Amino acid sequence: MVPFMSAIDKILRLMQRSPTGVRYAQLTMVCTYYFGDPRQAGTSHAVFKTPWPGDPRVNIQNKNGHSKPYQVKQVLAAIERLNENNHSR
Repeated sequence: MVPFMSAIDKILRLMQRSPTGVRYAQLTMVCTYYFGDPRQAGTSHAVFKTPWPGDPRVNIQNKNGHSKPYQVKQVLAAIERLNENNHSR
């Protein structure tokens, strides 16, 4: 499982460095790792469940194989919040 984790870490670094250069498949992999399978998929959007109501939401959209930069930033914010919630327990 270590190679998978290093792949997730590599994508996270890419997301932080350049939100415009993230492919949809990469973002989907990260979202699935942190939030599980999407509640909605098969359309142009994939909606992931978070353990809190409201923002930051995890709703990503496939635009010609790429992710929208604002959605990459929302995912990063959601991961940060998830990590904060897990560390405060």
